[in-house]
Amino acid sequence: MTQESTEHAEPHNGGVSQRLNWLRAGVLGANDGIVSVASLVVGVAGATTDVPALLTAGIAGLVGGAVSMALGEYVSVSSQRDSERALIEKEKRELLEMPEEELEELTQLYQQRGISRETAEKVAAELTAHDALAAHLEVELGIDQDDLVSPWQAAFSSAIAFTAGAILPLLAILLPPPGLRVPITFVVVIIALALTGTISAKLGGSGRRKAALRLVIGGALALVVTYLIGHLLGTAGIV
Repeated sequence: MTQESTEHAEPHNGGVSQRLNWLRAGVLGANDGIVSVASLVVGVAGATTDVPALLTAGIAGLVGGAVSMALGEYVSVSSQRDSERALIEKEKRELLEMPEEELEELTQLYQQRGISRETAEKVAAELTAHDALAAHLEVELGIDQDDLVSPWQAAFSSAIAFTAGAILPLLAILLPPPGLRVPITFVVVIIALALTGTISAKLGGSGRRKAALRLVIGGALALVVTYLIGHLLGTAGIV
């Protein structure tokens, strides 16, 4: 059996699946930072070349986006963790109140995986004797009670990923001379999106070219639209 097939067959072994999910979430968070802040500063650049205005808009977008990402991830993961804890408590009660029924349930779960009745009974009995709760949580619910998701870790990781992505367009719009700010930012963002799209596709096992192309087209469209809006508002004297 190859390493790749082993990882798919044992998604909870060593936390491989969870680490990949965190890494994929980090890449997507960085992508959000790139697109959000790039669209914001390019839109402002379409209306004005004033560096303090660009800096203010960029920093505001970076901080606001990072906080929003962190809060959203904290709430989402907290809900997931609460659900997992509730399921663990439910399983504990069931094992205490009806151990025979739970043993039969575990046996049937192993049978559904292609194991013969006789072997499934032996496996279920041995795992129940060793750690009944852990066996049921893993086979029935896919939960590791010693490796529950952390809301604070999720929030911090999301904020860091968003910030890392947002810094690229912020520097790209501030460092070049006025006439090159938008073109350079455009190029930097396109390259960054192609990279994050490729990494995300690789982690997810999907087509890299198609994933990168989707992000590049979406990001380019966002930059063009926000720049045109900023330019029109600046020309009209609204900004």
